[in-house]
Amino acid sequence: MSPTVLGLVRASHPEPAAAVTTVAGLLAWGVGHRPAGVLAVVLTVGASQLAVGWANDALDADRDATVGRTDKPVAVGAVSRRVTAVAAAVAALATPLLALTTGPAAALCATLGLVSALSYDWPLKSTPVSVLPYAVSFGSLPAFVVLALPGAVLPPVWLVAAAACLGAGAHFANVLPDLADDARTGVRGLPHRLGPAGSRAAAALLLLAATATLALGPPGPPSGVGLAAVATAVVVPPLSWYGGRAAARAGGRQVAAFRAVLLVALIDVVLLVTSGRLV
Repeated sequence: MSPTVLGLVRASHPEPAAAVTTVAGLLAWGVGHRPAGVLAVVLTVGASQLAVGWANDALDADRDATVGRTDKPVAVGAVSRRVTAVAAAVAALATPLLALTTGPAAALCATLGLVSALSYDWPLKSTPVSVLPYAVSFGSLPAFVVLALPGAVLPPVWLVAAAACLGAGAHFANVLPDLADDARTGVRGLPHRLGPAGSRAAAALLLLAATATLALGPPGPPSGVGLAAVATAVVVPPLSWYGGRAAARAGGRQVAAFRAVLLVALIDVVLLVTSGRLV
């Protein structure tokens, strides 16, 4: 693999990109898409994730270099900002084109999610409404998946609300390791204004709200799997904070909180897939 390609892979935020794309594929299968539909969803969401990751690293290159982020390939010169920005533009243009293979309503929803996510990279990251793009973009994900079904079925409100809560929780968890670095470079989004304790509490409550909505939202009494998922959403965040503190003492980045979000998201998708027909 060439250094440029390797740099682009690292700049794409591969871990969350792969997790979100996997979640979208599992959800597409769970709501009844055929293989071609699942593939269209995966390609669309994958392209949007690449666009957002590359745009983020291209825009934040100077800030990342200022705080010594050696894990950021653009900041250390492993791949140029121009190449990363061009890759982001190509992926952004590909997203609605891929989504159009599923229908215009779904394409519009996917485009909304992409534009919202890019608006976090600029200009909303340093504002009190920094959480809004996460809520909108995550909420649009299951809406896109459902709208992509033949006949453009409307997504259940509880499904969109749960995804929005999950996205908002992801925002608070994702920013936690970077609060000090962001303060040095003038970034003051909502998590920075709440501080570490407030952001941890917000992340935990939002993750719990997302899982509880998925367990209680569908018609009928909650299943045993749903109640187990709620219990997991209660336990996982505190364990992740403990893991983050251990990483901090060892001199590493405190990424356990965001990985907890990814774990809860995958558990939530399993809950959805095992709960039967959603639409």
